[in-house]
Amino acid sequence: MKLAILSCGPNSYSTQRLKEAALQRGHNVKVLNTLKFAIDLQQGEPALHFRQKLLSQYDAVLPRIGASITYYGTAVVRQFQEMDVFCANSAHGITNSRDKLRSLQLMSRHHIGIPRTAFVRDKKDVLPAIERVGGAPVIIKLIEGTQGIGVLLAESVKTAESIIELLQSQKQNVLIQKFVAESKGKDIRAIVVGDRVVAAMRRVAQGQEFRSNVHRGGRAEAVELSEEYKETAVKAAQIMGLQVAGVDMLESATGPQVMEVNSSPGLEGIETCTGLDVAGAIIEYIAAQVDFPEIDVRQRLTVSKGYGVGEIYIPDGSNFVGKTILETNLHDKDINVLTLYRGAKVIPNPRKDRVLEADDKLLCFGRMDAMREMIPAKTRRRRRPTIHDLPEQLPDSPDAPEV
Repeated sequence: MKLAILSCGPNSYSTQRLKEAALQRGHNVKVLNTLKFAIDLQQGEPALHFRQKLLSQYDAVLPRIGASITYYGTAVVRQFQEMDVFCANSAHGITNSRDKLRSLQLMSRHHIGIPRTAFVRDKKDVLPAIERVGGAPVIIKLIEGTQGIGVLLAESVKTAESIIELLQSQKQNVLIQKFVAESKGKDIRAIVVGDRVVAAMRRVAQGQEFRSNVHRGGRAEAVELSEEYKETAVKAAQIMGLQVAGVDMLESATGPQVMEVNSSPGLEGIETCTGLDVAGAIIEYIAAQVDFPEIDVRQRLTVSKGYGVGEIYIPDGSNFVGKTILETNLHDKDINVLTLYRGAKVIPNPRKDRVLEADDKLLCFGRMDAMREMIPAKTRRRRRPTIHDLPEQLPDSPDAPEV
């Protein structure tokens, strides 16, 4: 395998370990500075130049894109993708994970445990937002920040208001987040490679510092994760669209809560404290993917007119409840079941004799018009009036209707 590691820090621990692990396994590997690429676009022939020369053919790319060069770095990764070079992390996945608000929105939708969070711009919304996340103390975070930079703990509402006002005056976007008291000063970092956790550590802050990042002086210790924490970490990485990731979780009273998903996790702390060859696991995964890579289904389906991937929900009372997948006759309608979701269980490529239950969800590939016809008519919910529907009234009128 000919592997390119995209990194602006060729002498960093992580880059050196990844290069070393690739060489030990007999691969041809080069570290290429992400900022030294030039992107060429023409019909049918996407190309890259590196240091003014046409780039030779590579089998795979491992992006190590720093936060300060996210836009240019993801453009380079995207170009590799268009050239059909396997990328351990896609440009889309890197972009998702870099934006803290976007990543939390994605995880919230998919029922991943996250700390209660609010995002506001209007000064009048700050106090209600603090109350909604549980009141002071609260965590205040810059939307873009790494290694604990831009993460502040406000012990009181007045302190929180002052910090937010100051940051917003500097044109900074900030998140207001619930402070999980039981996890103060510690968190879990899990390294996800493909569909498994290959290493995990607990980071513990020192002294009065509440941030547990190793870069902030935190102490790291190896930890064996429960299945719940492993599943949460893998699912969070997959939702972001990342195949190699560091997932940071809080140990809350209600279970794991994901704070952040990192597309370029540092390896020094976790390899040192666990003694595991994390770099080797990453290289072995990439090598396995080169011969049989996962594909971006959304792009491939654009050439299949009328076909796509959809989700069929089986509500209580559906004719499908109690029937096997074969008895549903989905195949006769040109619909193939790819995955069955049953509660927290994921059943890939389910057998045709599997009996369906109420509240099952079927991820299917097939004719989109046939799948649309199977969606039950929804009972229209009565639409609440919007502010534009209301009669004009004074804003402070006691008789003004609730919006």
